[in-house]
Amino acid sequence: MIFTQEHEALRRTVRSFVEREINPHVEEWEKAGRFPIHELFRQAGELGLLGISKPEKFGGMGLDYSYSIVAAEEFGTIHCGGIPMSIGVQTDMCTPALARFGSDELREQFLRPAISGEQVGCIGVSEVGAGSDVAGLKTTARKDGDDYVINGSKMWITNSPCADFICLLANTSDDKPHINKSLIMVPMNTPGISLSSHLDKLGMRSSETAQVFFDNVRVPQRYRIGHEGAGFMMQMLQFQEERLFGAANMLKGLEYCVDSTIEYCKERKTFGNALIDNQVIHFRLAELQTEIECLRALVYQATEQYVRGQDVTRLASMAKLKAGRLGREVSDSCLQYWGGMGFMWDNPVARAYRDVRLVSIGGGADEIMLGIICKLMGILPGKKK
Repeated sequence: MIFTQEHEALRRTVRSFVEREINPHVEEWEKAGRFPIHELFRQAGELGLLGISKPEKFGGMGLDYSYSIVAAEEFGTIHCGGIPMSIGVQTDMCTPALARFGSDELREQFLRPAISGEQVGCIGVSEVGAGSDVAGLKTTARKDGDDYVINGSKMWITNSPCADFICLLANTSDDKPHINKSLIMVPMNTPGISLSSHLDKLGMRSSETAQVFFDNVRVPQRYRIGHEGAGFMMQMLQFQEERLFGAANMLKGLEYCVDSTIEYCKERKTFGNALIDNQVIHFRLAELQTEIECLRALVYQATEQYVRGQDVTRLASMAKLKAGRLGREVSDSCLQYWGGMGFMWDNPVARAYRDVRLVSIGGGADEIMLGIICKLMGILPGKKK
């Protein structure tokens, strides 16, 4: 992928924002289990960072998706996983379908304030019994006059405790699972919505996550994105951006693990020599850096095709799969070289070790990615290539 001066200017803007407004506070926010999301999103919105590839008509920059990937990569310089994940939910998970298929009225009401950072969004897909199995979700939105009446619950919803709206995937008919779902924009202050207490997660500690319950929640049918029954298809398209964002966002974080481990191994002496002088260590770190560059090449290739309007389901699934597995490999290998210091809670590699574990689960588990890839290779049982 060829980067222009405009790409590099955006990269510098994001990096400066992270260094000035986020990284100095990460330790505090990680301990608190939350960060000032509305304040931070308003700052990001003022810089245009929440609507890079969104329509100019609603406050976005109107740039192609390669610029969003540059931003996603630079948000990976944040020294934790929770904050960039919350940003990604806003930019690449709960708004792509709205931006692409929503009515002007709907985009004015929800997309514009999401781009400006005045409102925080979340995405309502996963349920206790339907995480990666999107077709199996049970939440319903039944017609009643001009409204939908929503009942059910959503689980592991990032940003939900502070969100102003949720982009909800619900069953709007009793038809077949892939054609009975719709995406509906639901204000979070609507009567009948309640939340669990904050979920106590292994990692991503600074992002707020909860279960969301819907008890006869009434919203106008005009809050539906696109036509009824198209929700599953739209959500599959949203997954493309979610998975590309997630993979791109991993790159700089994994490099930070490698670089900080190199510095530690230069300083740490054992048996009279620096740890870095052991061939098994410096060879392994070189190997890990090579793997990171391979992931970067895959992300860039998928992005180029996505910008050209091609279906990148296969490449995005591969990038998501590789990012999750490489994240575990890099963080585990680097933590080992820190020895006892790596086992301490506040160690940066230990934090990465906890945070990256989600990448192989959220947004479609590794096994789902493998199933998608196999299907597109034509090697699922009963399928011909």
